This record gives sequence, structure tokens and C-alpha cells, in this order.
Amino acid sequence: MKICLLTYRGNPYSGGQGIYIYYLARELQRMGHEVDVISSQPFPELSEGIALHRLKTSSIYYRDTSFKRNFLKSRSVTDFCELFTTKYGIFSDPLAFSVRAYAKVKELCKSRKFDIIHDNQGLGYALLLMKNLGIPVIATIHHPLTIDKRADLEQADGLRSRWGVHMFYLLTHMQAFVARRLDRVITVSQSSAREIARSFKVNPDKLRVVYNGTDTDIFRPIEEESGNRNGLIMVGNTDDRKKGVIYLLKALQLLADDRVSLNIVDDPWQRLPYGDEVEPPPPSYCLRMLEKFGVNGLVSFTGRLTKEELARQYSRAEIAVVPSLYEGFGFPASEAMACGVPVIASSAGALPEVVGNAGILVPPGEPGPLAEAIKRLLKDKQLQQEMGEAGRQRVQQEFSWEQAANKTVKVYQELL
Repeated sequence: MKICLLTYRGNPYSGGQGIYIYYLARELQRMGHEVDVISSQPFPELSEGIALHRLKTSSIYYRDTSFKRNFLKSRSVTDFCELFTTKYGIFSDPLAFSVRAYAKVKELCKSRKFDIIHDNQGLGYALLLMKNLGIPVIATIHHPLTIDKRADLEQADGLRSRWGVHMFYLLTHMQAFVARRLDRVITVSQSSAREIARSFKVNPDKLRVVYNGTDTDIFRPIEEESGNRNGLIMVGNTDDRKKGVIYLLKALQLLADDRVSLNIVDDPWQRLPYGDEVEPPPPSYCLRMLEKFGVNGLVSFTGRLTKEELARQYSRAEIAVVPSLYEGFGFPASEAMACGVPVIASSAGALPEVVGNAGILVPPGEPGPLAEAIKRLLKDKQLQQEMGEAGRQRVQQEFSWEQAANKTVKVYQELL
């Protein structure tokens, strides 16, 4: 089967969608399929033998760029529209990517025709034009961005900030329109399926749930690192309000007498937008919250890590905390469980589906119960060990990338 994967952002540091595209493409290739990936910056990491077609972008929402630099390189209406909309706070990357991807797919189809086009979370209008090429078009929606919008609005300060949130998420109307008109929509949890049906009004008959996998060859207990586990670990983009870092910092404040340390896998000094117009960048949301709650001395940051480095960081921690207000799947939970680290997670989104009975679930957005769960688990070494073992066993049984790819191919075959 000839498969074309589209991802408007493919780098693993772009979040779950970057992890998804790497492993799905790898497993599809291992099954014997021919896989092409079309992506704009930041580009994905891919296994050898998978063709990557790089598209330009005029957005200012990626590393090492600026309005001036992109203006000088702009050549088309799409370039200028993307540049000016992102300049004024509108997230237009998926729309611009879809236009460029449509042109690229048409070009590639002159020499060979794809059997399936599979979009990864972009849902730009031009995706619908691809259906005119006589190729089935599906998309994976990890979760609808209406959830991100809701979380940002809840934590926005003042009218100007709320207006900025509304402008940034104008694309949600486009994504809902496109999602309703696709042949199939894959999503990564039952929770996401319910949200897509509710927020985007997608017919449930078109939805297929395929759980993500976790690479248990990389994410595993590392004995030389786990001999002296200490403190908490949180993995995620701390500028993303739905990740719930503010509630974890409040919980640390409540545990001030216990001096609980927290290691955050994130780089709060490198974030969007980037460019030479922001020199030096203002303090990030997370850094401002550290000051506000007086927990500076308890929190450290690792910066960006490779998968292997991340597995070592998990193995050094006593507890992994996932305080998100919503997760479409929750890679930080499944990766920590695969490393044998006990998990405390909020009972939000798909986290109960991922964690199951192998961790502690607390109400989302409530620092008090979170602090109590952390204190209880830190004191109970036996429970830590039992939860760690149960978590790894659960991931091995339920969340493999081979299984995810097989189920994805079954969705393709429905249409073919």
C-alpha cells in the first residue's frame, strides 16, 4: 500500500503529534507499506527509507525565525497570508500547510498514485481538495483544539488576553468543518472520540479509536539510574495551560515543609514565538509562576532531551506527576509507567484510560488532593514499587506501536 502521511509539524518536541508520526511511519514501513511523509517545520525525525518531503513555512511560530526574514522569502499569496496572520496572533499554520501539501500531493501523483492520504491533526481546508484526486482522505485528531482554547480562556488575565486567545484559535471552525467531511477520523482514546463528536459534530460512525503505543525498548527501568530515585518529574510544555503546571506548583507550595523537589522536562527559555524581534524573550508562564508561588529553589528544568535521556530522567524519579486538565492520550503517563515509575495523574481526558488501576488519579485543577496524593506516595515505598510494576505491565499489554499500526491499516482497508 502507498501511504501519504501529512503533518504540519512533525518534530517530537512539537508534542504528541511528532511522536505519533515517527512511530506510525516506522511501523507502517516495517509492515511492508511504502510511506511518504509531507511536513513543514519543525521537520520530523523518521526511520531510514521513509521519504520526507519538506515544505516551507512563513509562520513566525517556530524556532529561529522572524517576520523580517520570512517577509523577504515570501513569494506567494499563501506565504504572505500565513506571515501576516501569525504576526497578528492567528494560528494559521495548518491552513497554509494544507494548501502547500495539496500542491505537493498533486505533483507526486503524476508519477505514482497514493492509496491513502492520512493527515495528522492539521485539518486545513485544502485537505478536502485532495478528495478530488480520487484518493481516500482520513485524519488523526489527537484531541480537538477547542479543549486548548477552553483551558487558555480559563487562565487568561484580562480582556486583552482573552481576545488574544479567541484570535489564536480561529482555526477551530475550519478544523470542525473539515473533520465532518472526511472519510474517517482516527482518534487516540474514547475520551477524545467523545470530545470530537461533541465539539466538532463529527458523526460517531466515522470515528475509530486506535490507542497510541509506547516504545518499551527505550522507555524501561534503567537499573543504574533507579538505584537512588528521588523527587518528582513532570514532562510537558509548561506554557501550555492545559498541562496544569500551575496546580502542581501550588501543590509544591502546600508541601513546602516537606521540601519536595520537582524536575520538569521542558525548556522554559525556548518557546513560541521565536525570532530576532523578541530579544531577550520575556519570562515564560512557568517561570513567572515559580516566582509567584515561591518554589524556585524546589524546581529544576532539564531542557529538551532525546528519548534515551528522557528514559533516564524517568528512572531517577520517585513519582511522575501528570496534572493535565486534559490529555487526548497522555504520553508522559504511559512513558513513566513503562519505566516502572509510579504515576499520579489527574482524572481528566484519556488519563484514566491510560493509567487504569496502575496509578493514583486525582481531580483535575485541585492542588489540595494532588499534594495529599504526593505526600502519601512518597511515604509508602511498598506502594511505589507495586504501582511501578503494575504500570509497566499495563503498558506492555495495552499500548504497543505495532498494535496501533495494525489497527490503523484496518481503518485504511475499510475505505479501500
